[in-house]
Amino acid sequence: MTPITRVLFAALLVSTTALAGLHTERVHFAKGANSATIEGRIQGDMTIDYLLGAKQGQSMNVSMATDNGANYFNIIAPGKENEAMFVGSSSGNQFEGRLPASGDYKVRVYLMRSAARRDEIANYRLEMIID
Repeated sequence: MTPITRVLFAALLVSTTALAGLHTERVHFAKGANSATIEGRIQGDMTIDYLLGAKQGQSMNVSMATDNGANYFNIIAPGKENEAMFVGSSSGNQFEGRLPASGDYKVRVYLMRSAARRDEIANYRLEMIID
């Protein structure tokens, strides 16, 4: 294998590994409800994006209870890929605020890198409210 082939192979391996742990689920509210609660479990480098449709100016409240202190969530606004408008690891597991745009918001649940490397498990309960 040539040096350039090794570099390209390594880059492909890293990008494939990063994508392997990402799952996406759409959140549906029950008819007439303005909230949803999800109980879930992640392990290691697994990440789950919960897609939640909302309109500009609405109020969003997201809170998470977890049995692992390294388990957090971020909120990513519509049109953004990895730029979080809320970062749980620095702000805690509670968000409340007015939404800046209409579209699908991602509530990204994850383990901090150190816990993911140890292949830790987190059980969580995520409550999402849109008013």
